[in-house]
Amino acid sequence: MAKKVAVVVTDMVEDVEYTDPVKAYKDAGHEVINIEKEAGKTVKGKHGTSITIDKSIDEVKAEEFDALLIPGGFSPDLLRDDNRFVQFAKAFMDAKKPVFAICHGPQLLITAKSLDGRDATGYNSIRVDLENAGVNYHDEEVVVCQNQLVTSRTPDDLPAFNRESLKLLDA
Repeated sequence: MAKKVAVVVTDMVEDVEYTDPVKAYKDAGHEVINIEKEAGKTVKGKHGTSITIDKSIDEVKAEEFDALLIPGGFSPDLLRDDNRFVQFAKAFMDAKKPVFAICHGPQLLITAKSLDGRDATGYNSIRVDLENAGVNYHDEEVVVCQNQLVTSRTPDDLPAFNRESLKLLDA
């Protein structure tokens, strides 16, 4: 059954951490909705990818979606400065809906205070931040926690990240 995946994304996203999972989800028949501060605008990845925003954060509620993707790069750090995105991500975690966060993506979940006691991974530079947030950190290509949270470290981990994300979407 097709699922509806929210993607929170803004400028300076790590391009392939957006494009690769989105392609995998769409190829599997899932719907992907890009969310930022303003619907209709175009955001740019670190390497030039243009991403059109489908919905404003003010137009959406976590209840409308089956899962959340948080791609890495500088995007999650920019988004976590806006409490609307923090609360949106927290709502997925609280509802035990699938959340897929790669590289710096978990920064949004750290700010949402949703990782205490969880098993996760992320880019090496945020390892201490994750541990300070109460994460049981694992230096592995993909970590799946409680059949809900999928995390990976870098673009090199995308095949495993996409595989485990799709398992939860197809469950």
